[in-house]
Amino acid sequence: MKLNKFLLLYLFLAAFAISCDKDDDDPEVVPPRDRGEQEIADQAALEEYLKTHFYNYEEFENPPAGFDYRIQIDTINEANADKIPLSSSPLLMPKTFTYEDVEYTLYVLKVREGAAEQPQPKFSDSTYVAYEGELLNRTTFDSSESPVWFDLTRTIAGFGQGLTEFRGASGFEILSDNTVQWNDDYGIGAIFMPSGLGYFSSFQQGIPTYSPLVFTFHLYAVNEADHDQDGVPSWREDLNGNQRLLDDNTDGDNSPNYLDRDDDGDFIPTWEEISDEDGNIIFPYPDADNDGTPDYLDINN
Repeated sequence: MKLNKFLLLYLFLAAFAISCDKDDDDPEVVPPRDRGEQEIADQAALEEYLKTHFYNYEEFENPPAGFDYRIQIDTINEANADKIPLSSSPLLMPKTFTYEDVEYTLYVLKVREGAAEQPQPKFSDSTYVAYEGELLNRTTFDSSESPVWFDLTRTIAGFGQGLTEFRGASGFEILSDNTVQWNDDYGIGAIFMPSGLGYFSSFQQGIPTYSPLVFTFHLYAVNEADHDQDGVPSWREDLNGNQRLLDDNTDGDNSPNYLDRDDDGDFIPTWEEISDEDGNIIFPYPDADNDGTPDYLDINN
């Protein structure tokens, strides 16, 4: 009897120890912070940053020889106390954008808008950009001196929202060494965004969670995107007007409209429903029954 009692006690203690070890090994799951509360904290941090930092506006006003037209941001201190803070720059503008049911405010520094004849990118377009990304402590986490193409549907929301305020260059020249020299009228600016329009609670190498972000950039070119090549530009596939494309899916299949060549699922390609016999796009898009829904979105047509 005593042996049985000791055996039962041993089994109980062993099971308890295993259970404790398992609990110790499992990482604690921490739910994301409330987005609205985090936005309030981020706004305070951004406002403080904008009051205590300045950019090299004097170089843009009187460009020195060899100036690269890159925005350089520095901290205001005793040695440069006479500098105009970013918060007082006439070129700084706030912009609101609702994302995940929270109204966010980001700040856009429009040093140069870009060539007037060039289009501003839509939220879904492709942009050719040289950029640098920093934290509020001025630590650089990413950069590219050579421009790269960004599909704005695949970037963080704040970056895309900032770029839509600019334009690309009027043109470029290919030099004898096959390098490209852009006309000196490309867009130049900076974006200051809360974490909710950045990576928020997602871990990124070099970026702590819940970090407001700063991007400086040159915008050289813009291409209107039609991701599914159905003849409808991707920005027009945003039927509910929230500047997000994944939640616009007319036929309820596995592909949102901007990736679906048959938006209404009637087995007639969208391209055929919006073009004439010669393949020319008809706009406004045809609406045979005049019900306000174009044929390419109307399964009953």
